[in-house]
Amino acid sequence: PQVCWLAPEQTAGKQKPYMYTQGQAVLNRSFFPCFDTPSVKSTYSATVKVPEGFTAVMSATSWEKQKDNTFVFKMSQPIPSYLIALAVGDIVSAEVGPRSRVWAEPCLIEAAKKEYDGVIEQFLEVGEKHFGPYVWGRYDLLFMPPSFPFGGMENPCLTFLTPCLLAGDRSLVDVIIHEISHSWFGNLVTNASWGEFWLNEGFTMYAQRRISTEVYGSAYTCLEAATGRALLRQHMDSTGEEHPLNRLRVVIEPEGEVAPDGFSLAGVNPDDTYNETPYEKGYCFVSYLAHLVGDQSRFDAFLQAYVNHFKFQSITADDTLGFFLEYFPELKEKGVDSIPGLEFDRWLNTPGWPPFLPDLSPGQQLMKPAEELAELWAADGLNVEAIEAVDIVAWRTYQLVYFLDQLLQKSPLPAGNVERLSKMYPKISKSQNAELRLRWCQIVLKNNLEAEYSKVKDFLHSQGKQKYTLPLYRAMWGGSEAAQALAMETFSATASQLHVNVRNYVKKILGLEVTE
Repeated sequence: PQVCWLAPEQTAGKQKPYMYTQGQAVLNRSFFPCFDTPSVKSTYSATVKVPEGFTAVMSATSWEKQKDNTFVFKMSQPIPSYLIALAVGDIVSAEVGPRSRVWAEPCLIEAAKKEYDGVIEQFLEVGEKHFGPYVWGRYDLLFMPPSFPFGGMENPCLTFLTPCLLAGDRSLVDVIIHEISHSWFGNLVTNASWGEFWLNEGFTMYAQRRISTEVYGSAYTCLEAATGRALLRQHMDSTGEEHPLNRLRVVIEPEGEVAPDGFSLAGVNPDDTYNETPYEKGYCFVSYLAHLVGDQSRFDAFLQAYVNHFKFQSITADDTLGFFLEYFPELKEKGVDSIPGLEFDRWLNTPGWPPFLPDLSPGQQLMKPAEELAELWAADGLNVEAIEAVDIVAWRTYQLVYFLDQLLQKSPLPAGNVERLSKMYPKISKSQNAELRLRWCQIVLKNNLEAEYSKVKDFLHSQGKQKYTLPLYRAMWGGSEAAQALAMETFSATASQLHVNVRNYVKKILGLEVTE
């Protein structure tokens, strides 16, 4: 399952086949023999021979092309097995910074260069200022074929990214900031077990928003964080707060064993535990630690010391929290780990909504206008004058996303409103930005706007990212007969271009037989 072989029609260029590997969480054992656990780190080298007209790239600190189309790679820093990655295809590169280049199929390379020229170095420099030296040498980006199921995979030296990020207006670069942040949290300091994935993702979300605050300001960052909080709310509403996945410490037991508290996910593949909790609840816990310290620059210094202390190691939450209390003895003395209702133990082991939420009020200046506009569009008789008085031309992606999330919550809207909205805001209804397209498609389905079903179909034909694909199939399957027919028709046309895991998740939604 780790090695994805793509037929030419699954690529952007549609001319040549492509292959790539995806190791996280426990798939690299099917690629090469290894201790396939994040608790073990090693260096590696590889020799890869490919056919004429193809290029190989890997997550390595050095590579050279030798004769006979043979590539030799070396990773000089110790990494866990899941970060070893290989891609082979018709790919070319372009420089976008002093230590960065973009890789992509020839038909995408110009768009990739335009979108990321000069921005990566800025993010790296802010990251280094806050978290210490960037130890991996180069930071390159590989834009994957459209069927790549994830937003990004932080393979060291070479992040794999969805081509959905090529929005044409640099509006989705925060995903890159997230992957860059993994250079410290995840790749350098790593969770020793997938049951404590929040150590990778909660800290990375915190670091991402720290960098974003410096580059884009706190209003925009708080708005992006509010979008994340809304995703956590959606997730917990759909699973139920008490679900064992909604804890930061997930007990993943081998088949047939039960955890001491009776809560376990016996025989579960860590891949299937993927959800918003380690990201957003993890972010809330790290924010809570910063709140306990009460001084941003002191907490920044702690993060730098933490990375420096545990670099190239794999650790547990007990290591992290132990180090935190040693670093701030005055907090240890005060017993901050056992404040009633906010005990560290409760954060880790009790499922449900985070007991502390960071203050996102700086985002209000962007959220309030979006909320007010959504109210206007949800009204029975439209107040056209008030609507036309709001100019959304200057709104950035997350403000528009927030507006659409509000509309989705209020849907179905009164008859005729969505059609008028579509005409009035081509910036939204005709957008090529994947985050906006997802929400617009969800609104189309929730309002059963059959006239725009083609937008849903086009979007699902254009990419196969799990985060966009599954919610739309769930919405179609939970909708009208016409929506269900659209789901079946779209799936039968696109199944072959989906990643096998995503294909199986869609089959489950549509009640089809899943082939192992």
